[in-house]
Amino acid sequence: MSKIGYIRVSTEHQETARQQEIMCGYQVDRIFSEKLSGANTDRPQLRAMLDYVREGDTLYVESISRLG
Repeated sequence: MSKIGYIRVSTEHQETARQQEIMCGYQVDRIFSEKLSGANTDRPQLRAMLDYVREGDTLYVESISRLG
């Protein structure tokens, strides 16, 4: 069982540092991160995370809106 983190900000100009710190606090094993709008349905790191995560793993996100 792994702890998986997913980080997303909406634009290239935004920073992921705050979300990175949160994931460090959760002591996640693997982080998937991207700088793309949630309106974009083609998010390679989200797809990679969904392919990677397995039954029994725990997914950590800063906010549910990061998935949407």
